[in-house]
Amino acid sequence: MSGAGGTQHIMSTAVETSTIGAPPRLDWPFLLAAVLGTAVLVALVALDGQPASAALVMLGFALGVAFLKAEFSFTAAWRRFLVKGEAGGLLAALLLIAVAALVIVPVAALVPGFGGAIAPIGPSLVVGAFVFGIGMQLANGCGSGTLYTAGGGSGRMLIALALFIVGSVIGSLHLPAFLALGGVDPILASNYFGPWGGLAVTLASLAAVALVIALIARARGASFGPRPLLIIGAIAIGLISVGVFLAGHHPWSVTFGFTVWGAKLAALAGFDFSGAEFWQWPGPKRALAESILSDTSSLTDLGMIPGAMAAAAASKPFARTAWPPARSLFAAAVGGLLMGWGARIGFGCNIGAFVGGVASGSLHGWVWFAAALGGCAIGIRLRPLFGLSRE
Repeated sequence: MSGAGGTQHIMSTAVETSTIGAPPRLDWPFLLAAVLGTAVLVALVALDGQPASAALVMLGFALGVAFLKAEFSFTAAWRRFLVKGEAGGLLAALLLIAVAALVIVPVAALVPGFGGAIAPIGPSLVVGAFVFGIGMQLANGCGSGTLYTAGGGSGRMLIALALFIVGSVIGSLHLPAFLALGGVDPILASNYFGPWGGLAVTLASLAAVALVIALIARARGASFGPRPLLIIGAIAIGLISVGVFLAGHHPWSVTFGFTVWGAKLAALAGFDFSGAEFWQWPGPKRALAESILSDTSSLTDLGMIPGAMAAAAASKPFARTAWPPARSLFAAAVGGLLMGWGARIGFGCNIGAFVGGVASGSLHGWVWFAAALGGCAIGIRLRPLFGLSRE
């Protein structure tokens, strides 16, 4: 998320009811906790002198609801495509990107103060995305997925999230060395074809990739039409992503917030970042020095968790269930660590790098997608070692 993936267990639990055909019973304690927690967070942001940024918290809340209710999973979609050839989830993700691109590409090019998600193309991007792909299949979730499934009641994903944060901080220490290996400067469609030509090229590339994916699914005898719920979810998440872009002046990002959280905790524990090059760059240095409530990525992240909790509580998913086996928990930890490191080295996750990059008309988004897909193929092969199904 993911971006965004999640466990099938949480998704199925989130929609079950106590009686077939009966309306879902609300889990009032969790629902009230989610709503009150969000209200407190919004108030804190407003008191911090950033009333406009309160919108990012509420948009994050909406994203948590949308992801969980639509059962929108990048991780599961990619795995189903690689293992079975099923393309519905991947095509829904491309629809999400197309919706966001309709606004992001022209506004980022035409309106001062707005910018797209762009990054250079080189070893850092490819290695980071590849490692992230491995991690997301072991953890069974991506950046956004760890947030909304943790909010939906998954203890396993809390472990993945914690190690994701650790991996992000480690990756921040390694990123300058990877960038020193060189690469190609960012390639942005609007720089070559103008804002509207860049949008046309972006939409054409999405259509071309969608066609290839559909043809592969058809050749393998698999389904390739997204379920209606996925289509609705893709459009809703795409529109909310546009809202995040308009409120934050930058495409939605997930993993930078994790990096900031981890660095702040490390600093409290006595770690000195003054000699770390990444944390001397203007953006990271400012984020480390200022309140978390000043970081746009953190605000949407913090909003997603109670949003998913509220959506889950509306379907009473918080039944007491046994924790998964130790091997599965170990996979979540390893996967989280790999995702955190890979996201920082590779300029983001499914959301920040793939969705944000392609929706900005940046070529690095497609390169990230290809490298991460290769990593997913390896991660799927490793899943049985941790007691996880390859499907």
